[in-house]
Amino acid sequence: MKTVNDEMGRMAEEITERIRRFLPSQKGYQKTVAEAMTYSVLNGGKRVRPILMLLTYRAFGGPAAEETSLLDPFLAAIEMIHSYSLVHDDLPAMDNDRFRRGKLTTHAKYGHAMGILAGDGLLNKAFETALCAEETEHTRGRVIPALRILAEKAGVYGMVGGQSVDVEKTGEPMSADELDFVYRLKTGALLEASMQVGAVLAGAAPEAVKEMGEIAMRVGLAFQIQDDILDIAGTTESLGKSVGSDEKNNKTTYVTLYGMRASKEAVENLSDEALTMLAKYPGGMRGKPLAELIASLVGRTV
Repeated sequence: MKTVNDEMGRMAEEITERIRRFLPSQKGYQKTVAEAMTYSVLNGGKRVRPILMLLTYRAFGGPAAEETSLLDPFLAAIEMIHSYSLVHDDLPAMDNDRFRRGKLTTHAKYGHAMGILAGDGLLNKAFETALCAEETEHTRGRVIPALRILAEKAGVYGMVGGQSVDVEKTGEPMSADELDFVYRLKTGALLEASMQVGAVLAGAAPEAVKEMGEIAMRVGLAFQIQDDILDIAGTTESLGKSVGSDEKNNKTTYVTLYGMRASKEAVENLSDEALTMLAKYPGGMRGKPLAELIASLVGRTV
C-alpha cells in the first residue's frame, strides 16, 4: 500500500523532469555558472513548493490541458527561487554550511563567487521561465496576477525581508514578534506563493486565493517550527544537512524561546487550523491529496 511519502516521492520525480527542460544549457563561456545553477536545483530536494502549487491548481479544477503550457513554467520558477535562496543561505556570510541534502553545497563545490552568481542566475531565470507561461482563451488574464504574487513573496516584503531580519539578528536575542516575522516571511512566503499561484492559475475566486495564503502561512510556521525541532532532535544522516547550526550561530528559534513541548504543540495547532480551513472547500477527492501533503509536511521527521 502506497503512503503519502511514496506519492510525494513519485510526484517529486515527475516534477523534477518537468523542471529539467527549463534549466540553462551547459555550454558556452558561461558553462560553469549554468552547471552550478543546474546542480543547485537538481541536488535532491522534495519539491514541496511546486507540489503544493500543482495540487492546489488541481484542487481548484485547473484545466489539465493547460498544465504543461501554463503551470509548468511556474512550477520551475518557484523551485528556482527556492533553490537560489538555499544557495545563498548556505554561504559563509550566512549559515556557512558545507552540506545540504547529503551533498556539497553549491559554494563548497564551485567556490564562493560562483555560488553567489549561481543564486543570482537562478532568481533571474525563475522570472524568465515564468514569463514563458502561455495563456489560452480559457485562462486569459491569469499569468500577470500570478507573476505579481511570485515577485512579492520572493522579495523584500516576502522571503528576502524575512531573511534580512534573520541575518541582522544573528547572535542577538530575538523577540517573539521578530521571530514570528522571520518565520512568516522567510519560510512562509514561498509556501504562500505556491498555493496562491496554483489557485490563481486554476481560476479560483479572489477570496479563495487570499485564504490559500492564510492556510499556507500556517503551514509555513508549522514547517519552520518543526525544522527547529529537527535541528535539535534530528541527525545529519537522516536530514541530509548539518544539525545544530542554529545553536552554532546563536540563533533564536521557537524551541529556544518557548521550549520543546510548546513547540510541538504549536506545530499540531497550526496544522489543525490549516487543515480545518482547507476542509471547507468543495471539490471532493480533488482536494484530498493537498490535505494529505500538508499533514505530512508538518509531521515530518526528516
